[in-house]
Amino acid sequence: MSSTPPVKAGPGQAGPGQAGPGQVPPATAGVPTPPSDRRRVTAVVGVLSLAVFMSSLDLFIVNLAFPSIAKQYPGTSLSSLSWVLNAYTIVFAAVLVPAGRWADRIGRRRALVAGLAAFSLGSLLCGLAPGVAALIVARVIQAAGAGMMVPASLSLVLAAVPAPARAKALGTWSALGALGAALGPVIGGSLVEINWRWVFWVNLPVGLAAMILAVKVVPESRDERASGRPDLIGAGLLAAAVGLVALALVKAPGWGWGSASFIGLLAASLACGTAMVIRSRRHHAPVIELGLLRSRTFSGAFGASILYYAGFGAFVLSAVEFLTGVWHYSPVLAGLAIAPGPLMVLPFARVVAPRMTAWLGGPGWVAVIGCAVNAGAQLLWLSQIQAQPAYLTHLLPAQLLGGAGVGLTIPSLLGSGSLSLTPGRFGTGSGILNMARQIGTVLGVAGLVAILSRMSPADPVTAYRHGLVLVIAFFAAAGAVSAVLLTAWPAMARSSATARLATPGLVTAAPATTRLVTPGPVTAGAVTAPSLAAPAGPQETTDELTKTLGPNELR
Repeated sequence: MSSTPPVKAGPGQAGPGQAGPGQVPPATAGVPTPPSDRRRVTAVVGVLSLAVFMSSLDLFIVNLAFPSIAKQYPGTSLSSLSWVLNAYTIVFAAVLVPAGRWADRIGRRRALVAGLAAFSLGSLLCGLAPGVAALIVARVIQAAGAGMMVPASLSLVLAAVPAPARAKALGTWSALGALGAALGPVIGGSLVEINWRWVFWVNLPVGLAAMILAVKVVPESRDERASGRPDLIGAGLLAAAVGLVALALVKAPGWGWGSASFIGLLAASLACGTAMVIRSRRHHAPVIELGLLRSRTFSGAFGASILYYAGFGAFVLSAVEFLTGVWHYSPVLAGLAIAPGPLMVLPFARVVAPRMTAWLGGPGWVAVIGCAVNAGAQLLWLSQIQAQPAYLTHLLPAQLLGGAGVGLTIPSLLGSGSLSLTPGRFGTGSGILNMARQIGTVLGVAGLVAILSRMSPADPVTAYRHGLVLVIAFFAAAGAVSAVLLTAWPAMARSSATARLATPGLVTAAPATTRLVTPGPVTAGAVTAPSLAAPAGPQETTDELTKTLGPNELR
């Protein structure tokens, strides 16, 4: 048992970083954080970031094990192996929101520890799997644990970290998640040299340490008002909808893009998705809380995340397959070749992105720039890709540029979505945003597998060029969505300000309703990074809106 008292957000009271019903967080401008609190915050964020690092790491760590698994189980195709990745990602996406709601009810730390335990058990079973089918089943268990870990860990970050320190904490949390995904091939390549099963067994000591540290370091928090069971049927419908699309894309090259089987799978996916939306409109604890999507910033972050992670997932798998299949790098050498990109993520997420957010007036513009950088990196690689190995002059520059883009984009998308969440929506909102990441990854990987399945042994580079065009298109589309929905366009802000105030559970991201708690000049129309801003009190909000819109428009 931990000696740390639980942090509850029951009626009439608020825990650290939270507000009770009808309350707003207290102003924290100019209030320095005591050294003891800073140490506590660092310890809490470190433990919670370890959880998301593990879950993201296992999203892609298995990629470099594919050749070894295929060698041990002859006759296994890339499309079959892709389900070792896709099964994890689909279940991860479906579990996130119900697990977030469950965490709000039973206690977020308790859910985090339960998720770590399930994740570790799944990792053990993955390493013991006697075949690809058993490996896929074990990955489902692993994904269910990861789906519990991620929303619980982000909710705990938002609940336990004081407002002035929350932006840096979010940057660390999201950066380590991105770093885990990007380092997956690096660590996986090293472990495959021993045995591909160690790709999974390495999680056991880390998971055990994370469970112990979570109990000792992280304060408990829950929402005393949470009631009712999460919508498990809706979660199943979501998993079916995403899985059927992925299956259709993977099978389409063999079946034909106009075949009855392909069209039938798409129709079945659409039916499952429609049923899920209908349930979400009626259920008291839906998989997707549709009211949150009425927020321009939240829906923009949701859509941009799907597109961005489709590009990111396709890019990571493409790089691994190209290095091992065309340049014939060993797994460990391929991992080392990929490493410089991930090493760029943390400094850009922790240092560059927050400063650019302040300079540009909000995380939306940083997301746009990050997507453009990623698209530019892939355009550079597209212009240089060739069958003959030329790592230093051809691939390395694109890797470095791409890593910088990842560091700029991922925390900015998360930050833009978080701007519209009240404390009572932390668990649900973070689950939906992370769900978008997993859905995008599934679609990107499935699309890439469909392209690479038509590869010609005589000219493999052409297929990879087509794959890069797909990646660039995803990154460009994510940047376009970010530019339209996540940046401050005055006309849109004026027309939607009243609607945002009237939507339950949303905090407006309009600049006039935000009081900055960090020093320094801010230009008109600027908003800061998530949690660098504290919502203004009710009267201040009304006064500021009157100044911006005028008394007639406000009425």
